[in-house]
Amino acid sequence: MTVPRPPEPIPGARLLFSLDPSVSHLNHGAFGAVPIPVQRAQQRLRDEMESNPLRFFTQGLVDRIAHARRHLATFLGADPDGTTLVSNVTTGAAVVLQSLALRPGDEVVTTDHGYGAVALSVARECARTGAVSRTLPVPLSATDEELVEIVRDGLRPGRTRLLIVDQLTSPTARLFPTSALVAVAREQGVPVLVDAAHAPGMLPTTVASVGADFWVGNLHKWAYAPRGTAALVVAERWRERIQPLVVSWEQDSGFPTRVEWQATRDYTGWLAAPVGLFTLRSLGLDRVRTHNAALAAYGQRVVGDALGVAPERLPEPGGPAVAMRLVPLPPGVATTLDAARELRARIADRIGAEVSVAGWNGRGYLRLCGQVYNTPEEYDRLAVRLPTLLAQG
Repeated sequence: MTVPRPPEPIPGARLLFSLDPSVSHLNHGAFGAVPIPVQRAQQRLRDEMESNPLRFFTQGLVDRIAHARRHLATFLGADPDGTTLVSNVTTGAAVVLQSLALRPGDEVVTTDHGYGAVALSVARECARTGAVSRTLPVPLSATDEELVEIVRDGLRPGRTRLLIVDQLTSPTARLFPTSALVAVAREQGVPVLVDAAHAPGMLPTTVASVGADFWVGNLHKWAYAPRGTAALVVAERWRERIQPLVVSWEQDSGFPTRVEWQATRDYTGWLAAPVGLFTLRSLGLDRVRTHNAALAAYGQRVVGDALGVAPERLPEPGGPAVAMRLVPLPPGVATTLDAARELRARIADRIGAEVSVAGWNGRGYLRLCGQVYNTPEEYDRLAVRLPTLLAQG
C-alpha cells in the first residue's frame, strides 16, 4: 500500500523553536517544546521578579495568576471558577486523591493504559488510607463500545470511590471515549478523574463537553506553555473539598487560590502561558492540529513499513486529531522498563532521534509524535536506520 503523503510544512514554524537542529525531536509528548516568544515572555517576568522580589510576590501576584487562569480556562472550554493551576497532571491527580478522604474498603479503579506516575500516586494514597487499587485490562484492539462495557462491568457502586481514565493514553497513544465513560460512571454514582495530559492544544474537545468530576491537563505539551503549567478543573459539588498538597498563606481564600498559592514557587510560567496560546493561534489552531496528526500518521507508516509491520497491524489512535502514533517493535524487543529505556538511549545516541519507547503488556512499542517543527525527512531517516540498530541487539 502507498504511504500517505506528508503534510506541507507551516511556513516559519520551525524557526519559533530553539531545538538542536542536529537532533530529530520526535517525542513532543514527553516534555513539549517552548516557543522562543514564550521563553522570552517568561524571562521578562523573571527579570521583573528578580528586580524586586518583595514587590513581585506581594503586590498583585494573586490577581495576575487569576487573570492567567481565566485566559487558560476559556481556551480549554472550562469554568474559570472551577479551574485551578497546578504543576502537571501528576500533581493534579495527587490533589484529587488526597482530597477524597479514602477509607479502608474503598477502591480506586484505573485501566492498564494509565500513566505510570499516576498509578504510583494511586498506590501511595491507597497504602496510606487502607483503600485498594484495581486495574481493568483493556486490549489495545478494543473498540470504544467494548471499552465502555469493560469499565461498566468493572465498577462496584458503593465501593468504587474514583474511576481514573485517560483522554489520550500516554503508553498506547489511544483516544478513549471519555464522555461515554463519564456517563457510565455517573449512572453508578462513581466520580471520574480524567487524565487529559495530552489534550490541551491537540484535541478539539472542550472540558465542559467531557463532563467529568475532575479533569486535569498539561498546557506545557501541545499548548506551548512553559513547563510546569497544567489546569485542574473540578465540578462545582467538589470544589470546597479540594485541598492543596501543601498549606500556604492563601488557605483561607478557598478554591482555587488555596491550591495555586505555594509561597515562593516560580509563577512566571503560568503568567507566560497565555503567550503560548497566542503563538498557537497565530499559526492557526486547526492548521496545527491537522498538520501534526497527518505528520504522525506518516511517521507511523514509514517506520512501520521499515520494520515489516503490515498497515492493518498498526494501532489506530481512535481519532483523526491524534498527533501521537504507535509502532509495534519486533517480539522480545523493549518489553521491560529497563530495556525500553536502554533502546531509547541507543536510538538517541546512534540515530540522533528522540523518541518514546515503552513496554506494554509484554510487547515493546515505539511512540512517534508530530509537531510543527518536524519534517518528513526525520521519520524517513529513522525508518532507514532503525532496522539495522535493532538487528545489532
